[in-house]
Amino acid sequence: MAALAAVRSFGASSQGNKGLLAVLSSAVRNLASAAQPAYAADTKEYQDALMHAKRLPAKLFIDGKWQDAVSGRTISVVDPRTEETVIEVAEGDAADVDKAVKAARKAFDFGPWPRMTAKERGRLLYKLADAMEAASEELAMLETLDNGKPIFYSRAADVPLSIDHFRYYAGWADKIHGKTIPVDGPYLAYTLHEPIGVVGQIIPWNFPLLMAAWKLGPALAAGNTVVLKPAEQTPMTALRLAQLAQEVGIPDGVINIVTGLGPTAGGAVATHRGIDKVSWPRGGARGGADRVSGGGSRAAHSVVLTASLPSLPPFCNNPHTDLHTDGQCCAAGSRVFVHEAVYDAFVTKSAEAAAKRKVGDPFGNVDQGPQVDSEQFAKVMSYIDSGKRDGAKLLVGGKRAGSRGYYIEPTVFADVGDHMRIAREEIFGPVQSIMKWKTLDEVIARANDTNYGLAAGVFSTNINAVNTLTRALRSGTVWVNCYNLYDGAVPFGGYKESGIGREKGEYALSNYTQVKAVYMPLEKPAWR
Repeated sequence: MAALAAVRSFGASSQGNKGLLAVLSSAVRNLASAAQPAYAADTKEYQDALMHAKRLPAKLFIDGKWQDAVSGRTISVVDPRTEETVIEVAEGDAADVDKAVKAARKAFDFGPWPRMTAKERGRLLYKLADAMEAASEELAMLETLDNGKPIFYSRAADVPLSIDHFRYYAGWADKIHGKTIPVDGPYLAYTLHEPIGVVGQIIPWNFPLLMAAWKLGPALAAGNTVVLKPAEQTPMTALRLAQLAQEVGIPDGVINIVTGLGPTAGGAVATHRGIDKVSWPRGGARGGADRVSGGGSRAAHSVVLTASLPSLPPFCNNPHTDLHTDGQCCAAGSRVFVHEAVYDAFVTKSAEAAAKRKVGDPFGNVDQGPQVDSEQFAKVMSYIDSGKRDGAKLLVGGKRAGSRGYYIEPTVFADVGDHMRIAREEIFGPVQSIMKWKTLDEVIARANDTNYGLAAGVFSTNINAVNTLTRALRSGTVWVNCYNLYDGAVPFGGYKESGIGREKGEYALSNYTQVKAVYMPLEKPAWR
């Protein structure tokens, strides 16, 4: 417990010093690594996950058929625990996307999906959710094997939230309708909310199954057909989802899955003129606002405010240190502004919390798994290096964990300046940047001084401070005394460069429907 004592000593001083900081950092690292689990264990759960993965077809799913890429090429899916190949999947490119778009167009123009009753579409989406629930353990294992998040999170969050999302939109299928509008003259005017047509969807690697559900749910409920391109790092749950959709009777061509690389397969989806609407997680980056919707981020930034004014207790319990799973979350609370009255205590507790986190094999009892791949690992490490160079105080972590796999120690920086890269750019890793503030006007200006605005959190018992901050923060979501809640009925999206439009809830349906106005003459109406 010497490490924790050193942390408390640092927190007790309002200034700290470089010598004590070095002792604290070393002691905390020792504590964090003293009882780490294996980074890649050959457990039964891992073997089961590997079995499920090897059963997946190494093919594209187009027009209800599993087929090789036109080029015949494949790409490796790498286990982030070991850096070794798990399976090969087809490497689709522009030629394959073209085939998928034609299949989706045929299914939309001539197939049963947009022509069946809305209730029937809803019933099929409910059946898909039921099939996912029956395969939930398999899906959780594939998700963890694919991107390295702890199996606990896959079981408790990713899979059940995905299932709930399909059920939510299954219920919406027969509730998408227009309005009757009173107009001058003997006319009946009304609106129809119709499906757009063929939708191209590109999903990220941090929540592969959930992001597929976010995209597919409203698009399918509205009667569209889809060409979906999963991230090349994490294609496995999308392939399994296609199998389940076929098993429950969703017609051929309605869902098409093209695995492949971002610049080729993803670029083809983004630019194909046969696609009526494109949705991807980095809204606004390319394609134009008329063809792109996205509730995710271009570099989604999050801010967490711990507000303490004279009328408040001296410290907010359970300080937010969102090193959630492996930090690969678009709304991870990477920037934390802490009031000067509780700053030292918060820094202490944050360092303690990070030091206690278990990093290791995501199929074990751990808090944090590996980063998804070598590129993301290198990116996060580069941000850590920049924080050190810029003069932020590294309290915990900052190094690779283990000798194999893409593991990074939970990392906490204190005394971070607003100008530093770790305060201005999205790290997307287990790194926390803590900054001090004094007045509400000051912290509002600093928090909003960014190109991004996806999510924020406010922790305070001062209702006036809460009301001020929730309205002043330029952010698509503001959590108050809680964090990272995602109900399917609540919209999610950002301000500024953090996305166009909204995912989830009723709001997402507007991304996948278009409004048609209809006028009809009325002869001798009883009323108008």
